[in-house]
Amino acid sequence: MQPKIQFGVDYYPEHWPEERWDQDFAMMAEMGIDVVRLAEFSWFKLEPADGQYDFGWLDKVLDLAAAHGIRAVLGTPTAAPPAWLIAQHPDIQPVDREGRTHYFGGRHHDCQSNPIYRDYIGRFVRAYAQHFGKNPTVVGWQVDNELGNSHGDLCYCRYCQRHFQKWLRAKYDTIENLNENWGTAFWSQGYQDFSQIQAPKMTASGDNPSALLDWQQCHSDLINDFHAFQAQIIRQYSPGRFITHNMMGFSPVVCYYDLGEQLDFASQDQYPTGHFLADQTSFRGAQCAAELDFIRSVKQQSFWVMEQQTTITGWEYMGRLPKPGQIPLWSMQSVAHGADAIVYFRWRSSALGTEQFWHGILPHSGIPGRAYREIRAFIHQTKPLLREINGTTPRAKVGIVFSYPQDYALNIQPQHPDMAYTQTLMTYYGALYRRNVAVDFIRDTADFSQYDLVIAPLQYLMTSALADRYAAYVQGGGQLVLTMRTGVKHPNNLCMTDAALPGKTLSQVLGLTVPEYDCLRDVDVVVDWAGQSFTGTHWADLIAPTTATPLATYGSEFYDGTPAITQNRFGAGTAYYVGTELTDALADQFVGQLPAVAAETITAPPRVEITHRDSATKRYYFVLNHTGETQTVPIPAAWTPYFSEAQPGQIAPYHYQVFTEAIHS
Repeated sequence: MQPKIQFGVDYYPEHWPEERWDQDFAMMAEMGIDVVRLAEFSWFKLEPADGQYDFGWLDKVLDLAAAHGIRAVLGTPTAAPPAWLIAQHPDIQPVDREGRTHYFGGRHHDCQSNPIYRDYIGRFVRAYAQHFGKNPTVVGWQVDNELGNSHGDLCYCRYCQRHFQKWLRAKYDTIENLNENWGTAFWSQGYQDFSQIQAPKMTASGDNPSALLDWQQCHSDLINDFHAFQAQIIRQYSPGRFITHNMMGFSPVVCYYDLGEQLDFASQDQYPTGHFLADQTSFRGAQCAAELDFIRSVKQQSFWVMEQQTTITGWEYMGRLPKPGQIPLWSMQSVAHGADAIVYFRWRSSALGTEQFWHGILPHSGIPGRAYREIRAFIHQTKPLLREINGTTPRAKVGIVFSYPQDYALNIQPQHPDMAYTQTLMTYYGALYRRNVAVDFIRDTADFSQYDLVIAPLQYLMTSALADRYAAYVQGGGQLVLTMRTGVKHPNNLCMTDAALPGKTLSQVLGLTVPEYDCLRDVDVVVDWAGQSFTGTHWADLIAPTTATPLATYGSEFYDGTPAITQNRFGAGTAYYVGTELTDALADQFVGQLPAVAAETITAPPRVEITHRDSATKRYYFVLNHTGETQTVPIPAAWTPYFSEAQPGQIAPYHYQVFTEAIHS
């Protein structure tokens, strides 16, 4: 259902005089803009008083867009409920874990379980979709905005508590079953009835990890239901238009896999310098690539970037100004990883509100500058390419398992102050990225047989069914990587007790047990590999091999000389176990020797990224230079430049080249 749209902008006409609108659309059309996203924060402008709708101004905007050949994506503005609604129903405002209300004046000042709020949303979205749903300029809808990203905390109000009780009753059926699954014999936490269960606000001392895991999963389901509630109304009144949502990479609150099931395609908000790193010179190419690969993986299909950075970003503080060439480079990176359309945030830097310094294509003055010129040139150059590759994706032979429950559980009990689930995944992804190996992020329910190599870090929560699936994959010839903290707990967040780590089945697959482990709180550990010394960090499993053979051993601490990384033949495949957190150098050493990785590696200079998209007959290679110096990349004879290149393989600073190669079936 994706329309053939390549480039767009996020446009806020309500921030500017009506006399400016036509000029803006004329400039957009001249740039090559196909679509504008509109109105995702405009509830008050669209409903200035309870039940009084003013859609006329947006009708004018859509008419002007159509006159210039531009289509529109409409956002439901439920991320910004208006003051009149909050004044009438103040308990719509969310409550944090410490019992504090988060008040009107920002965005997402809403409780998504509040039944009164749901009523108002249903009424508004119904009127909104009825009015605009069949407008020929409207090609699609974005429900809300960055769900799960803005609260900074989940809501713990009385409505959420009731919702949690209802969710638990549906999951466990009886209070006795809940008590068993939550381990409430500890600290006298048993319940007689679901009505006694509270939202897990701040306690006097400690928390029940099983309760917190259910709370997190309940809220993910709640947010998905909140989205579905609106999407169902839109589909009723706006047939034939797509529905998408702007996601935020590995944002940990809501399960994007579940959300993706409601969408025609996923969308991503992509801000390479928008994370305000302490070291703004840090290279984030791998992190940006991973987020794009993940959003593509949500539905295993191409996607949109609904917000692509255009220049300097900031709220209270600002990030670095992109260097000449970086905005087109980052745009091409999005395309390279599966984006069919790039929508730039925003058209013009806002003079109003919190995001005054989250700059746009045009500066505050409205006078075109470098960002405008660079983006215009990029659009005019690459539109034919985007039309040609629409709907294509990379064909990845490596899958990294990404699991929201694992992420939730390890956020509840991180094991080490500096260890995090997504950080560990990024260690493995980074090693693959540096070898230019295509990656899918997959659920643990995916068909593993589609991949030559599956990497599954920190499989902390384990079921017998999942262990059996991993075993069958290796038995059938797959290459599997598992790591420390595997098989530690049941899915209810209670510890395993029936066997030594990593559990009966996986111990056979891996050819080892883990009788002890060491949390490296104030020290790293030496790891010796074939005469070279590397560093492991954060954690060290003390591995007792049965049939496994060591690839690397510890070179310090009292377990000096014992295995740190192992391999084990199991059936027709090989299972690897990594007992420590890898530093980048050790990750490069380990990942680089895996047969599936060696077969897919494309050599390039440091910080030069090569990735691809495949059609039925052609592979498109994207060579991206993330450095400030010209880089020389060896280009195979079978690769043909897509654009006219004076020197193929000589990649200018912050620039790219695209090549094609025929695929022979």
